Amino acid sequence: MGTEVGSAVEISEPLLPPEKTGGLVHEEKIAPWREQITVRGLLVSTLLGALFCIITHKLNLTVGVIPSLNVAAGLLGFFFIKSWTELASRIGVSAKPFTRQENTVIQTCVVACYGLAFSGGFGSYMLSMDERTYELIGADYPGNRAEDVKNPSLSWMIGFMFVVSFLGLFSLVALRKVMVIDYKLTYPSGTATALLINSFHTTTGAELAGKQVRCLGKYLSISFFWSCFKWFFSGVGDSCGFDNFPSLGLAAFKNTFYFDFSPTYVGCGLICPHIVNCSVLLGAIISWGFLWPFIATKAGNWYPDNLGSNDFKGLYGYKVFIAISLILGDGLYNLIKIVIITIKEFMNARSKQTSLPLIVAHQDDESSKLLMEERLRNETFVKDSIPSWFAASGYIGLAAISTATIPNIFPQMRWYLVLACYIVAPALAFCNSYGTGLTDWSLASTYGKIGLFVFASLVGSKGGVIAGLAACGVMMSIVSTAADLMQDFKTGYLTLSSPRSMFVSQLIGTALGCIIAPLTFWLYWTAFDVGSPDGAYKAPYAVIYREMAILGVEGFSALPEHCLELCCVFFVAALVINLMRDVTPKNVSSYIPIPMAMAVPFYIGAYFAIDMFVGTVILYVWERLNRREAEDYAGAVASGLICGDGIWTVPSAILSIFRIDPPICMNFTPSS
Repeated sequence: MGTEVGSAVEISEPLLPPEKTGGLVHEEKIAPWREQITVRGLLVSTLLGALFCIITHKLNLTVGVIPSLNVAAGLLGFFFIKSWTELASRIGVSAKPFTRQENTVIQTCVVACYGLAFSGGFGSYMLSMDERTYELIGADYPGNRAEDVKNPSLSWMIGFMFVVSFLGLFSLVALRKVMVIDYKLTYPSGTATALLINSFHTTTGAELAGKQVRCLGKYLSISFFWSCFKWFFSGVGDSCGFDNFPSLGLAAFKNTFYFDFSPTYVGCGLICPHIVNCSVLLGAIISWGFLWPFIATKAGNWYPDNLGSNDFKGLYGYKVFIAISLILGDGLYNLIKIVIITIKEFMNARSKQTSLPLIVAHQDDESSKLLMEERLRNETFVKDSIPSWFAASGYIGLAAISTATIPNIFPQMRWYLVLACYIVAPALAFCNSYGTGLTDWSLASTYGKIGLFVFASLVGSKGGVIAGLAACGVMMSIVSTAADLMQDFKTGYLTLSSPRSMFVSQLIGTALGCIIAPLTFWLYWTAFDVGSPDGAYKAPYAVIYREMAILGVEGFSALPEHCLELCCVFFVAALVINLMRDVTPKNVSSYIPIPMAMAVPFYIGAYFAIDMFVGTVILYVWERLNRREAEDYAGAVASGLICGDGIWTVPSAILSIFRIDPPICMNFTPSS
């Protein structure tokens, strides 16, 4: 699992002020849907999709916190195609004008591609099956069987991705008009992306976009060369270099409190909301500042004192299970909350009217312009319809293929269990997509965990672990992809893009992701020590998901002493904190931490929390000095820092594959 972080925003109509719409209603000629998908757009989408897959894998395998990269996708797509058209005009070659519709298609394709690096489970359920995770938990650990091991391989990973990743696209496509037009769901991230793309294609917006691209390129270069510089001092192993710099002192360093000079995590701090970054830091202080040192004093009493640092019968077990309890408490609360909101809003909409009219009477010139704009959007959105029979037959056909194929990949997952997943998945996909439209919070990983527990307990001790993890992958893929599709339909609706071009670009992006996501993961798998608890790529959620599957099979009998009581305390605390966030006034709730974000450092360590907090402090000071500049450029700076560090991963992996080690090991010891 990853925790994908985005900020919920609300943008009311009009999407752009009348003077900046660029003639949206009267002047702009909208190309047919086939012309909105271009060869140059697909080439750029492939390039950016590969880059963002690399970045997503790096974040998934290190901390599991993944900021939304949609803005960077739209901005870089604009930059590459605009550069292409300008270069073509300079050398006298005619090039098609770059439209907001083509920009939207590129952004959609990129997001569909790199989204599979997240929902594909390369840092969670898929990696939970491997031998390293099995050995890490322990061969003698109750419920952890050697038979429940399936090591990563390109062949089965690509095959699995192809048979599960497309069903989510077909599950809800027939409801696009209901979700976007009839119920007017906000889909805040989709709306914000549309605002960004529309602004690019105005005179003032194009000028700002050019400055943002230059800013992104500047910080990308700085980040890349800094990561390259750091490599020379990182030595052999994982104890050297700036990544192990005791910036807060050696005593704090032993408890993982140090700044490790990571451009990626500082960039995440600039993108993520302040409350997320502060919640991560608070979780690090509670766990590594107080809780783990306290439990460590109980060695020999609560647990044997001669255990290794990664033995689940000792302190390591407390770290994993308490983190799981916080994650489950937060996920369960938000699931119940969004289901209640969804049912309430759905019933309210049904009681008012079955479908909303496309046009209502206007009162003045301003409202008339808005209604004309809305009418054009509605007409564009319903014109290129995707037949319901096509969506239904596509879902049924793909479900049949998947039901026959998955048991060959995972024999523990019987065909009737796969079929059961596909029968209930559309209902869960609808709940998640509707909830995302209202709150901007996708609970795909929570639905995946529910499937994990249910199917692990159904299958039992003989194969329940693998069956539960495979079911988690099936459910998570469908629910996540369906919500992403509706977000993109909202973006397309507001940029006058054809739903057919959006759907086809989603299909192309998903197909690219089914190949690129496993290939880029394989780069990490072959070049680095993925899954080592003492390495750079700990893959924290691999252990967590396997432990969840074992819990589903074995129950709580294997927990260390007093661990269950502590887990219950933190589970209830997560529920109470979320309740407080909802019942208190907004000016109070905005300062109450988020349990899901607090849980991440419990297992991983405090170092990345320090980096993210540095990012949030930089953003806070920047906003106080010049809020407009911060709003315009913070996203570009953050994206540049993340992308530059991500790009360096490729040459770093190549050097590692050829066994070329850094020449210097910089480390620190007490002077005495």
